[in-house]
Amino acid sequence: MNKQPFIRIAVTLLVLAVALGLTYAIWQRYMYSPWTRDGRVRANVINLSADVSGLVKEVRVKDNQWVRKGDVLYVIDPDRFRYAVDQADADSARARAQLLQAESVMNASLFESKMRKDQATRREKLAGDVVSEEIRSDYNLQSRQSQSALDAARAAYAAAQASLKASLVRADVAHLDLVRSEVHAPTDGYITNLNLYPGDFATAGVARMAMIDSNSFWVYGYFEETKIQRVHVGDHAAVRLLGGNVDIGGHVDSIASGIVDRDNPTGSGELLANVDPIFTWVRLAQRVPVRIHLDRVPPGVHLAMGMTCTIVLTPDKTVR
Repeated sequence: MNKQPFIRIAVTLLVLAVALGLTYAIWQRYMYSPWTRDGRVRANVINLSADVSGLVKEVRVKDNQWVRKGDVLYVIDPDRFRYAVDQADADSARARAQLLQAESVMNASLFESKMRKDQATRREKLAGDVVSEEIRSDYNLQSRQSQSALDAARAAYAAAQASLKASLVRADVAHLDLVRSEVHAPTDGYITNLNLYPGDFATAGVARMAMIDSNSFWVYGYFEETKIQRVHVGDHAAVRLLGGNVDIGGHVDSIASGIVDRDNPTGSGELLANVDPIFTWVRLAQRVPVRIHLDRVPPGVHLAMGMTCTIVLTPDKTVR
């Protein structure tokens, strides 16, 4: 009996079973395993603005330059602020002189009031045949007048104290404005998209320079909702930049709990992540942002905010 047909059928069935098994495994991996090509490199973007308004006198950095925390980035023309400091210091000196004068007047009024009060008290104790009632009345009136003058002197002294305090505050503000005429780097990072030049006018609170915090890079992976149930905080992540050949190690730091629902607006669309799940010809599953902390960036790998990357997650058994 010829067994070759049976062997051929068995081999064919075996190959078909292996092919079906591989197809199922590939389908399961593609549809449900936690990986995505839709990853983006992110970082903290610091909008740098001056605390005072004025003409830009110097720009001490270049586009894409790396700077250290505390480096001077640009300088507002300080002349006006120096004049304000001089004026404030002069006002403080005048207020101190006025306070000393008010204190002197108050001390003199205090002495005068005490003297008049003692005189009136002594005459109140004298017999009627020694001091007339008119004299007693005059001294009592003088005592009350001196007390009124003392109250006025004390009020003037308190006003002088308040005036001095206000002038010292203005002096502190003037000195602070002078210091703030220099804009410093709040952290280590890169100057990006520089569009500020000497002669430009900088308005207080209006950002004129952007900086990427070099210590803040992370990755957002936009995982399909069919895969999100297999993503857990602590899972290991292998991040590969588009066109790169080196994996960057990381781990899942957090998973977003809300994205924009276009069919049911909540009024918070500007605050929630807005991930477009639609291609031209097909509607995809919703994508949920997963934040990946980068544990170590290999030497020679340059990260730039907005880069595209592929992310593959593997479970961390210690967090199960």
